[in-house]
Amino acid sequence: MSSPGYTFLKNAGRLLNSGQTRSLILTGNVYDIFDSGDGAGESYQPLMEFLLSQWDVASHILVVYEINGPIRFINKNDEERMRKAWTQWRTGYDENDIAIQSMLNPKGMQKAQNLYQKDFDENLRNAIGNPTVALEVMRQMCVCSRAKINDSASADQSLLFIIEAADLILPQGDIANLSDADRHRVSVCHDWFSDPDFCNSTDGVVLLSESRSLINPRIAQLPHILEVEIEAPTKSQRLDYLHWFRSHYPKAQDLTLWSTESDFAEITAGLTLQALQQLLKGAVHAGQILEQESVIEKVEQFICSQLSEDMIEFKKPSHVLGDTVGFSSLKSFLKKELIPRFRATDDSALPGAAVCGPVGGGKTYLFEAVASELNTVVLVLKNIRSQWYGQTDVLFERLRRVLTAMSKAIIFVDEADAQFGGIGPETHSTERRLTGKIQAMMSDPQLRGKVVWLLMTARIHHLSPDIRRPGRVGDLIIPILDPEGEDQKDFLHWMLSGIYDDQLSDDELQQLLALTQGNSAATFAAMRSELKAQKVLHKKELNIEDIIAIMGDHIPPAIEKTRRYQTLQALINCTRRSLLPHPNVSDEERASWHHELKKLEAEGIN
Repeated sequence: MSSPGYTFLKNAGRLLNSGQTRSLILTGNVYDIFDSGDGAGESYQPLMEFLLSQWDVASHILVVYEINGPIRFINKNDEERMRKAWTQWRTGYDENDIAIQSMLNPKGMQKAQNLYQKDFDENLRNAIGNPTVALEVMRQMCVCSRAKINDSASADQSLLFIIEAADLILPQGDIANLSDADRHRVSVCHDWFSDPDFCNSTDGVVLLSESRSLINPRIAQLPHILEVEIEAPTKSQRLDYLHWFRSHYPKAQDLTLWSTESDFAEITAGLTLQALQQLLKGAVHAGQILEQESVIEKVEQFICSQLSEDMIEFKKPSHVLGDTVGFSSLKSFLKKELIPRFRATDDSALPGAAVCGPVGGGKTYLFEAVASELNTVVLVLKNIRSQWYGQTDVLFERLRRVLTAMSKAIIFVDEADAQFGGIGPETHSTERRLTGKIQAMMSDPQLRGKVVWLLMTARIHHLSPDIRRPGRVGDLIIPILDPEGEDQKDFLHWMLSGIYDDQLSDDELQQLLALTQGNSAATFAAMRSELKAQKVLHKKELNIEDIIAIMGDHIPPAIEKTRRYQTLQALINCTRRSLLPHPNVSDEERASWHHELKKLEAEGIN
């Protein structure tokens, strides 16, 4: 079995071999397992072991540092050669000089050699559990390597250090708030990675961290340091692992799937191979058919654990467009144009849509039905601003990896104007960075046709103009307006269903239409609930007079001007004439909307 062509491995090798950088950060899926392709019984390895198996070449001395372990040379011969080079570097004598000095002063030379050999070994021992010492020792090794000592091992071999858990060794945060030890480590690495002699050498350092933003910015933002992302497993890599698991794990050949292996690999999008291994081992132990529901549940649990349940949840709407009331022309548009374009996977796919309109208009319920019609994964973004500095960046990097691995997903954001920050100078830097990341994801060509963004907001004007531009949700901004005409009649009949099922006379219908003029979808729902409650409280069937009396007793809340302002904003921001109250809206009418908005703003409505 040959090792698969991991893109990150090729990119990292190209950057180091070309000399574009001597310090590299590997980020992303760093806690997964990888196919070493060695044909052995255990060919899937953690990242550190995988890198060592791929980079163990004659031209490099591989050195590993793990935060709770020693500085470790992969080959013992390399350690001995480094010890020899260290001794020569510290004494200042090459091998010829040592031979001469040994003849002239054998006891003195032997004593010096023993002293510096002990110095090297003592430094390695002191580095155990002490990352500050470890970093300084490794930096000194690079200085030793550049000393060009004749015939020394370091003269014809390059050092390559792989440092695990760089985010724990060099934690993020303002330098003034770090401990003395943390500041010392940052200082050592800053001097090391920005040293011109190191940058022009052939030595290299590879830092492992899930996110660059978790590493102290004094280091992460150095221009000398480049980043290579390890992406989530692709469908083919998940399929390869399934084949490997079945042939290597005990009793795995008896594993039975509910469908084909290809379907299994498709539906496990978003899982790491480590998570996939847990799922398969559990199925083998249970000895039962691995059902689709179990796989979906595992995917949901894993993604929520990665992204935090406070930030994201899976939504499974149970209603479809046929279950919704009113919005007849809009539903026709959704079925004929919006849903087909959301389903598309090529350039004709929409990156998303913004859904706006006054509060209580039914935006969320209607577009949950759209998501249900699409029959795909629906991820609801909730509290996406983490209270911890930098944590939002990490969560979004995880989200992006998950979305890249999926074949199709809908990102559903309710109250989008409150979720996303601005980009102006008065906005906090964390919010600007967050909004920038969202905007970049919306227009990312790699995600077009795979990810659909649905933003719900009653305050479309509060959304960043960069989010509302074409190429993002500005391709389609849909207004959800209060029901009128036939739609109002549909809502009225739905409100009375199960309460008053007799045929309404024309006069009765006109009376009820007058009472419900300007009602929102939420108002109809509230009145339906009220009528049902009154029917139970009075223990009798309601007649038309009762219904009119109950409806007439209700006074709408004093938010008419706010709702009117939100309606006007929805009309002005709408990107389809066919979705306006009538398709022949004139420029004069649009100008009148602007004028009315200005008047409301002058009254303090916004």
